Amino acid sequence: MLTTLATLLSHYRRHPGQLAMLLLGLWVASALWSGVQAINASARDSYDRAEALFTTGLDRLERRDSEPLDREDFVTLRRAGLPVSPLLEGRVLTAKGERLTVIGIYPLTLPGDSAFATAGSGGELTAFFTPPWQTRLAPDTAPRLGLERQTAPGAEPALADGRRLPPLVLAPSLPPDTLVMDIAAAARLLERGTTLSRLVTAPGALEAAPEGYRLSRAETLVDPGELTASFHLNLTAMALLALIVGLFIVQAALGLALEQRLGLLRTLRALGVPGRTLVGLLALELVLLGIIGALAGIASGVWLARVLLPDVAATLQNLYGAAVGTELRLPWHYWMGGLGVTLGGLFVAGSGTLWRASRLGVLGMGQAQAWRASFQRQLRGQVIAGTLAALLALAVWAWLSAQPPGEGLVAGFVLVGAMMLACALWLSPLLAAGLAGLGRLARRTPLTQWALADLQLQLPRLSLAMMALLIALSANLGVGSMVGGFRLTFLDWLDQRLTADLYLRPPTEQFDAVQAWLDGRDDVAELLPTASAESTLLEVRAGDDDRRLEVPVSLFGITPGTRLTPTWPLLESREGRGAAWAALEDGEAFINEQLALGHGIGPGDRLALRSPDGQQTMTVAAIYPDYGNPRGEVLMTATMLRERFAAKPESIGIVLADTADSDGSKADTLSRELAERFALDQEALIDQRQVKALSTDIFERTFSITRALNALTLAVAALALLASLLAQARERRRRLAPLWALGVTRGRLAGIQLVQLGGAALVTGLAAVPLGIAITACLVAVINVAAFGWRLPLHVFPVEIVVTLGTALLVALLATGLPALTLWRTSPRTLLAEGEAT
Repeated sequence: MLTTLATLLSHYRRHPGQLAMLLLGLWVASALWSGVQAINASARDSYDRAEALFTTGLDRLERRDSEPLDREDFVTLRRAGLPVSPLLEGRVLTAKGERLTVIGIYPLTLPGDSAFATAGSGGELTAFFTPPWQTRLAPDTAPRLGLERQTAPGAEPALADGRRLPPLVLAPSLPPDTLVMDIAAAARLLERGTTLSRLVTAPGALEAAPEGYRLSRAETLVDPGELTASFHLNLTAMALLALIVGLFIVQAALGLALEQRLGLLRTLRALGVPGRTLVGLLALELVLLGIIGALAGIASGVWLARVLLPDVAATLQNLYGAAVGTELRLPWHYWMGGLGVTLGGLFVAGSGTLWRASRLGVLGMGQAQAWRASFQRQLRGQVIAGTLAALLALAVWAWLSAQPPGEGLVAGFVLVGAMMLACALWLSPLLAAGLAGLGRLARRTPLTQWALADLQLQLPRLSLAMMALLIALSANLGVGSMVGGFRLTFLDWLDQRLTADLYLRPPTEQFDAVQAWLDGRDDVAELLPTASAESTLLEVRAGDDDRRLEVPVSLFGITPGTRLTPTWPLLESREGRGAAWAALEDGEAFINEQLALGHGIGPGDRLALRSPDGQQTMTVAAIYPDYGNPRGEVLMTATMLRERFAAKPESIGIVLADTADSDGSKADTLSRELAERFALDQEALIDQRQVKALSTDIFERTFSITRALNALTLAVAALALLASLLAQARERRRRLAPLWALGVTRGRLAGIQLVQLGGAALVTGLAAVPLGIAITACLVAVINVAAFGWRLPLHVFPVEIVVTLGTALLVALLATGLPALTLWRTSPRTLLAEGEAT
C-alpha cells in the first residue's frame, strides 16, 4: 500500500503545477473562511463580555423628570431598603488620541453575580476603592493607552490633558475600550461631582419602580449580540462564497489529476491493486494534501483577520454602537472548526472524482473517451440539478412574497444561493450547446470548426473554473451595486437631513441660556432645537386590532421650520406630505422605517407609549427613512416631547441668515463667540460640513470589509481560471503541433487561444450580469430589510456592468497570455517533437 501511495503521489512530482493549483485552492478557501470566523469569534467574545458587564444583565432606574441622578438619589433609595447600586459613565481621551469609556462602580452594593462586582473583587477590594485606587481594564485595551500587555499592570498612564489614571490592573472579563474604577475615582477623573449616570439593580429585584423613578427591565434592553447577528451572518455568507469558489479550484485540479492518471490507475489495477484500496488511497492523498492546505489557510486567515478586524470594529461601532476589541481572542474550537470545515469541503469537492474513479472499469480507465462520455452524463445531471435549484429559488421567492417585510433573512440567503447555484449548473451545458451549434454553422471554415471543437474538448476541465468565475462576478456585481446604491441613497439622505449650518450640543443646564442668546442675534435666521428620550411601546392599535407589545423605542423631538420641513424625507404618509407635517405640529408622530417594518405599523395606526405621567397615545402620521439607526424611533416636535415625556434637550441646529457662507467664515465667527461666552469645548459645536465629511468617512470604512472580501473572492476565481489553464497548457500545445505542421502560423495559433478563452469568458460575464442584478434586487429588498430594518432603492450601474464584463475578459486574456507567449517562443523543432509524442 505504501508503494501504491508513493506511485500515486509521484504524479505531482511530474506535474508540480497541479499540486500548486490544488494547494492554492485549499489555501485561499481556508484562509478566507478562517479569517472571517476569527473575526466573528473575537466579536462574539467582546459581546459576551459587554453583555455580562452592563448591557442586558441589570435592571436600570432613572428619574421620571429626566433630571440627572445624584448621589442623594442613591442614598435615599438605599435607606429605603432598595438594593440599588450607582454607576457613573463617561469618556476620556488618551495621549494617543483614543477615546475610552470610563465606568465608576461601588462594588459593595453591586449584585453578587454581576461582572461589575468581580471587576472590583478578587482579594484586592480595599485597594480598588481606596486611594490611589485602581483601574481595571481588559488586556486588549492596554495598547490603546500606549502600553504593552506585559508592562500594563501597575502603570499609571497619562491622558491627553496630562492627568494620570489610577494604577492599572488587567481583568480579562471586561469588554474592550472600557476602564472600570471606583465611583469616587471616576467622579474625580470625569469632574462630575456627585452626579450619577444611572442606578442599577439585579433583574427582578424590584417589583415596581419607586415613586419618581422609571424602571427599565433587563430583558427589554438590547443585546449587542442580537443587534449584530445579521451583520455576522452577512460576513459568514461571503466567507462561505469564497470557500465554495476555492473548492471549485480544488475540484478542477482533482479532476485534471485523475484524468491524467487514468493510464496509471489501469496499470495498478492490472497489477492486482483492488478498486476499493485504490479509492481509499486516493482519499488518504486528499487528507494529506488537505491538512497541509488547511493549516496554511488557517495561519493566513488569522493574519487576514488581524488586518481586517479594526475596520470590522469600526463598522460595528458605527452601525450598532457595539464595542469590539481589535485584538483577536480565539477559542480552542476555532482551530478544530477551521480544519474540519476545510477537510469536509475538500471531501465534498473530491467525492465526485472518487466516485467516478470507482465506477470506471479496468479497461475504461485507460480510455479518455470513457471519461468524456461520463462528462456528457454529468452535463445532463447539471441541467436537472440546475432546474431543481431554480424551482427552489422560485418557491423561496413565493414564500417571501407572502411574508411581512423584514422577515426571512436566512430565506433570503437561500434564495441568493439557489439562484447562483442554478446559473452555475446551467453554465456548462449552455456553453456546450452553444459550441455545438456554432460548430455546425462553421462547417465551411475548417480552422474555426477546429477551434470550436477544441474548446468543446477543453470544457470538462474549464467548466468548474468558469462556474467559479460566474459566481464571483455575479456576487461582485450584486454586492457592488448594493453598496453603491446605498452610498448614493445615504449621501442624498444626509443632504436632506443636515439642513442647519451648525449643530450645537450645550450642557443641559446652559441649554435655555444659549438658545435665548442665539435668538437675539441678527446673523441667525432660524433655530432648530431637538430633544431625546427613551420609552417603551406598549400597544399598537390598527382599526379594531389591538396588539400588546413591550418594545423599547427611542423618542426624538425636532422643530419643524422653513429650512427643515421641505427637505426632511418621508417614505409614506396618510394624506400627503403637507398634511403630515401639519399633523406633526398638531400632536401626531412620525416613526422610522425600522419600527414600521419590524412591527407592521403604518400611517393612521395609534401608538401607546409609556411616559413619566402614565400612558401617552398618539397617531402615526408618516414614516421616514433613518439609515444607520439599529432601533425603532418615534419622532414628534421637541416641545411636545419635553412636555409629555419630560425629555432632556439634545441639540440646537443653527441656520445662518446669510446662506452664501461658502468659505464658512460666518460659521467660524459664531463658533468662536459661542465658545468664549459659554466656555464650550470643541466637541459641543459641529459644522455641517464636518458632519458630512465624518459620516462619509464612517460609511466608507463601514463597507471596507465588504469590498475587501468581494475583491478577494474575485481574485480567487481569477486564480481558479489561471491555474486550470496553466495546468493543461502543455497538453494544449501538443494539440496545436499538427496545425502548425499544416501551415498555420504560431501567431495565429496564439490568437486562436485568446479568442477561444476570451469568448468563453465573455459568455460567462454576460451570464453574470442578469444574475448580479437579481442578486442586487434580493439584497436590497429582502436581506437588507431583514438585516438592518430599512429598504434601499434598486440601483443598476452601467459602469459596474462594463467593469464586470471587462474583468471576465481580462481574467481570460491573462490566463491565456502566458501559454500563448510560451507557444510564440517555442521553436518549430520542439513543437513538432511534442506533436510526435502525442
